[in-house]
Amino acid sequence: MASAPDPHTGKCTAAAGLTVFAAVMMLIAGFLNLFRGIMAVLHNAVYLKTPDYAFKFSLGGWGWIHLFLGIAAIMIGVGLFRVSLWARILGVAVAAMLLLANFLSIPYYPLWSIVLMALCILVIWGLCTVRHEDT
Repeated sequence: MASAPDPHTGKCTAAAGLTVFAAVMMLIAGFLNLFRGIMAVLHNAVYLKTPDYAFKFSLGGWGWIHLFLGIAAIMIGVGLFRVSLWARILGVAVAAMLLLANFLSIPYYPLWSIVLMALCILVIWGLCTVRHEDT
């Protein structure tokens, strides 16, 4: 079902709505990864110990990865409120990197990683379903 264009701006309200939805989800995922990174860098005792994990990093290393990806997601989430093409492209790229980082850190923090992976999938879906002629 297609939505009618807004008579004042000429833009489709569904396209703007999906971009705003993706922006809010990106901000949430960014802040959650930022806090997760801070938690891993400052106090890594809350993580599980996995001695035989194939993708072994120190927990501080995982913390820095999540910290930088969280900061990037927050900045892009703010940029998504302007409904610009560059923010949508970078948003998909950073959400994919967050998805990969959370997948690789499942053994350290399983449930939280799966929740953040679901948020990243929602962001990618919201940014990729906007048609070019709707923006």
